Amino acid sequence: RAETPATQEKVEELKADTSKVQAAPRLWTSHPNEEVLLRLSKHGSGHETPVTIPEFFRESVNRFGLCPAVASKNGKKWDILNFNQYYEACRKAARSLLKLGLERFHGVGILGFNSVHWFIAALGSILAGGLCVGIYATNSAEACQYVITHAKVNILLVENDQQLQKILSIPQSRLGDLKAIIQYKLPMKQNNSYLYSWDDFMELGSSIPDTQLEQIIASQKANQCAVIIFTSGTIGHPKGVMLSHDNITWMAGAVAKEFELTEKQESVVSYLPLSHIAAQMLDIWIPMKTGALTYFAQPDALRGSLLTTLQEVKPTVFMGVPRIWEKLHDTVKEHSAKFPSLRKKVFIWARSTGMRMNTKRMAGKHETTMSYRMAKRLVFSKVKSSLGLDHCHVFTSTAAPLTEETAEFFLSLDMPIGEIYGMSESSGSHTVSTQNNYTFLSCGKVMTGCKNMLLEQNKDGIGEVCIWGRHVFMGYLESEDETLDVFNEEGWLHSGDLGKMDNQGFLYITGRIKELLITAGGENVAPLPIENLVKKEIPIISNAMLVGDRAKFLVMLLTLKCDMDPWTGEPLDHLNVEAINFCRKMGSRASTVTEIVKLRDPLVYAAIQEGIDAVNEKAISNAQKIQKWIILEKDFSIYGGELGPTTKLKRHFIIHKYRRLIDNFYH
Repeated sequence: RAETPATQEKVEELKADTSKVQAAPRLWTSHPNEEVLLRLSKHGSGHETPVTIPEFFRESVNRFGLCPAVASKNGKKWDILNFNQYYEACRKAARSLLKLGLERFHGVGILGFNSVHWFIAALGSILAGGLCVGIYATNSAEACQYVITHAKVNILLVENDQQLQKILSIPQSRLGDLKAIIQYKLPMKQNNSYLYSWDDFMELGSSIPDTQLEQIIASQKANQCAVIIFTSGTIGHPKGVMLSHDNITWMAGAVAKEFELTEKQESVVSYLPLSHIAAQMLDIWIPMKTGALTYFAQPDALRGSLLTTLQEVKPTVFMGVPRIWEKLHDTVKEHSAKFPSLRKKVFIWARSTGMRMNTKRMAGKHETTMSYRMAKRLVFSKVKSSLGLDHCHVFTSTAAPLTEETAEFFLSLDMPIGEIYGMSESSGSHTVSTQNNYTFLSCGKVMTGCKNMLLEQNKDGIGEVCIWGRHVFMGYLESEDETLDVFNEEGWLHSGDLGKMDNQGFLYITGRIKELLITAGGENVAPLPIENLVKKEIPIISNAMLVGDRAKFLVMLLTLKCDMDPWTGEPLDHLNVEAINFCRKMGSRASTVTEIVKLRDPLVYAAIQEGIDAVNEKAISNAQKIQKWIILEKDFSIYGGELGPTTKLKRHFIIHKYRRLIDNFYH
């Protein structure tokens, strides 16, 4: 039957409508140039007007223009940029990136330690319509190459010659869309046509008119991608987590509100890897929202200089990963061990007073006793001052659970460390612990404006944590299958973490689904609580890792606390002060790992077995008991590859590395 022109027109119209429906934004995507639907609430928190990062930054400059924004150490003095200068530097960088050929939705890779250059490159890339792509400074050349090609990096910034050599070792044909490299710290030892110094780079864009930049800024939308965070990739290649302008700007405002941060009065120290969203959020985005000042720590911060920086700048907000808090814990313990007898007694009395007081606070009783005031004056204020945390009112920990011993120690010193739970896929945070909402060992409460669901709860109320809100990411870069794997049909994000809620709404993370060990007998074992208990019972132990998936029984790999090389972060053979004190207490004269392991020091081995027995007594079944253990010759470290950039155990790497040792347990 011949169609009339009218029906033909209708068919064309319907076709056009269908294509519109197919092109309409969904809640997730795997393509960086696509838009997503924002998860706005109907009212209240979560209903705020979406803004892009350039709008967010402009607003910050309007409000805080002359306030200090970023501070870098130059010899003995601090070089400070105010918000106006910071903004102008970022615009200058944006024009230079455009001059070098940065394409829309292509990456600008940044490889190096935290610095003002890192911030300016990150913001310049977003202003210019590109994507900010942090690359872990500890990445191998192969891992860098994967990120560069996967994120279509057009321009790469490297900190120094060491990082540059890593990139130059990769054949150019394997660097995809890369057009130029900028080395942002001197000295420059290479001379290539596509390599620029920081100063030369910053002058490149002078011929790019402001109108061109403004046009790109005006074309940006809050539901488009701005930042790509690569997970640290404990198995296979890391995934590129795509975060929208709205993910970043909404989250910065929400966290600032949760912690009641005061405008123009806060300061932070930037030292955790900025390739990690939690560090980026605390160091770049929240200060932009609140007009806070960010100080840059020294590149060797994680190898020992952090304490000096803290003592000098005295931040008001401090975030550490558990390993950092454990190091600070050791510092205070070592210091207090040298106290004369009377001072030791005062320290112990103050800690018990602090514990009593904070236990009452958690129960909702806020009274200030005379003994608390005295403990504060004699001990708490002095400890805080020795750590450079005497101006600090927000103490937080993220990336992994804090050990009970460390959390309890700081709580007794009137420093409740609020744990934050979240993931790259939730823009950093999902639950937060604040001064007003704190319960020991919980991860706090779900952030206002976000929703939480525990899926398939067992009899103990433990289920998979599922997440909904403005903070939920767009999807994994160019990986539709992995994106679809983490969302259900309604758009809830599956975290892969197991947790339970108490009747007050506090969340407790009990383990990771993928980390669960399933014994040959079919019993599910969460390794983390057992590992933390071992470290608590045996003070000489630095790292403990439970092994036994699909095996007849559980075994444990142990490492001892030792000194670290201050330059490389490599664990040394010499035991640290706490480990030596432990040995002396046991009657052992050992002072190196080798002396203990090679000679199987009977006193130390007996003490460790005693600790393992104490842990096994608390096991809920025989299948959860540690049957065998071994002390490794070297501690785990980022340097050795056993720990990720945020000091999480890379379990698959460790199992692969020590496969022969592990197999021997079962033969």
